[in-house]
Amino acid sequence: MKHKKIIIALSVVLGVLALIMGAFFIYVGTYYKADMEAIAAFNYSGFATREIDDGTIAYVPTQDFDTGIIFYPGGKVEYKAYIPLMQSLASRGVLCILVDMPFNLAVFDINRADGAYEGFVMVDHWYMAGHSLGGSMACEYINNRQDFFEGVILLGSYSTVDLSKTDLRALSIYGSADMILNKESYSENKKNLPNDLVEYIIPGGNHAYFGTYGEQGGDGKATITNAEQVNLTTEQIINFISQ
Repeated sequence: MKHKKIIIALSVVLGVLALIMGAFFIYVGTYYKADMEAIAAFNYSGFATREIDDGTIAYVPTQDFDTGIIFYPGGKVEYKAYIPLMQSLASRGVLCILVDMPFNLAVFDINRADGAYEGFVMVDHWYMAGHSLGGSMACEYINNRQDFFEGVILLGSYSTVDLSKTDLRALSIYGSADMILNKESYSENKKNLPNDLVEYIIPGGNHAYFGTYGEQGGDGKATITNAEQVNLTTEQIINFISQ
């Protein structure tokens, strides 16, 4: 009888674990895929593409450069959706390293940037950047490496870790039509960023158009094109890192 009870208990535990695992894989298996056809329509030049490892891609300017950005993608968004933004920045002379994340969620590997910058000894100025969840995780990453990085760039995102007393610089960009970014949390967490925070609101921009993965459920309707938002974002980042 005791043996039978143990078997039943184990069966119940295994059944619950199977349900949890099933729910997990259903959750991570549903994500926003990069719109490769739309991405192909972007026409940037002046850079070379180099695959590092684990899918991480570097966009290396063909002109001389001394600034690099490591980018963490938004939650449940395929990292390749940010190719246009990376290419746009690289075409303007900024090395961009686009990091692939496990299950498309930066929270599963906050330290994914480790080693990505090796081999780029010509870079004197490094920045972490990210979209949405990726931006928050970029802040977590940079918090323990303040001597290496000069600043953080947040797209539709905010920092939950206190960087306010650091020497880091910070740029925050979001769209006026962004309905995904929790504005209350954004305002509450602004205190975690340096006092000289540079903030820019893209007129008519939304949450999804920092990447190229189509419309995002619950987001506002953008009144500018995806390309326009990418280009405006590029301009703001270039202005920020040039200061």
